Amino acid sequence: MALNFDTLLVEQKLLHRPSLQELATVLNNGLRNHFKEVNVEVVDCPDLTQKPFTLAGKGLNGNTHVVEVGGVPYLMPLVQTDKVYDLCDVTKLQKINPTFVIGAGAGPFIYVGVNCEGIMNLNIKDNVVDQHSRIVKMDLDDGHPVQERLPNTETRFGLLGNFFVCEGKPGQVLQVHVKHRVGKDDFITSIRTVLADNYADKIIGLGGTFLLKEGKAKQHVMPDFSKTPINSNEESNKWLHFFNMSAPLIAVGTLVTGDHGLDLRVQHFHSFSHHGEGGHYHIDTTPETVEYLGYFNLGESIYRVDRPLASHQVGRD
Repeated sequence: MALNFDTLLVEQKLLHRPSLQELATVLNNGLRNHFKEVNVEVVDCPDLTQKPFTLAGKGLNGNTHVVEVGGVPYLMPLVQTDKVYDLCDVTKLQKINPTFVIGAGAGPFIYVGVNCEGIMNLNIKDNVVDQHSRIVKMDLDDGHPVQERLPNTETRFGLLGNFFVCEGKPGQVLQVHVKHRVGKDDFITSIRTVLADNYADKIIGLGGTFLLKEGKAKQHVMPDFSKTPINSNEESNKWLHFFNMSAPLIAVGTLVTGDHGLDLRVQHFHSFSHHGEGGHYHIDTTPETVEYLGYFNLGESIYRVDRPLASHQVGRD
């Protein structure tokens, strides 16, 4: 049984929304410290339901919001298995129809039977679900990650999630195309820190998708829930399983440039692929040959749902 959003604490705060053209200028300048080739521009969003992205919604426009549900404190030190949510409840936050939801979270362990990564990607129109979400779990026999697509009847997720929510309409978006990483930060951290440095007194929230077109990326997949408490990042990293995964990878998620007093996870992207690999994105491992192509839009506000009262900073990278 999933927790009902109507019974949970829901907080909302507005986000700063400069023009996309202003953001493009800021990122064109700032990302040159992170990548050798940079091209950021405002474009009409391509049809994201088509290859290579294959998402459940065509665009990233219409009533745009960032949503964070639960949090890592529900996963560690020890898991709280009562923290199960339903993505259909996200439609209640703004009552928009259709609702396109993409993002990163913990998968529906009560359906899969084991802890897993969730790559959320679905469209809900007139209460009908078009589910393109996937999970990645560890194969207990051979120790390799396995990707599965969820059925339309399974819309739950567990513990935590960071989502970009909109009507899925076409429209203008921010296109970020970079090659050859020269900085130490990953693609998303690079974008977030450039924006944070330029809008130090304001909070910006972005959501969307990016394609790792060329190269490989370090990604993790969670094993089943730890039976011993995880109290540090070192213990978290020993528990997780890390892999070097190959392009093309399609990632979805959100980033925010500040905490906004809501105990936010400032960035969170998960990826899937059509060759079976997927997981929690960390950073590319082939900086000289890497190529990213991303499409993002600004959130009008952020909704914080079921914020943990007892919090910590472990396991948020």
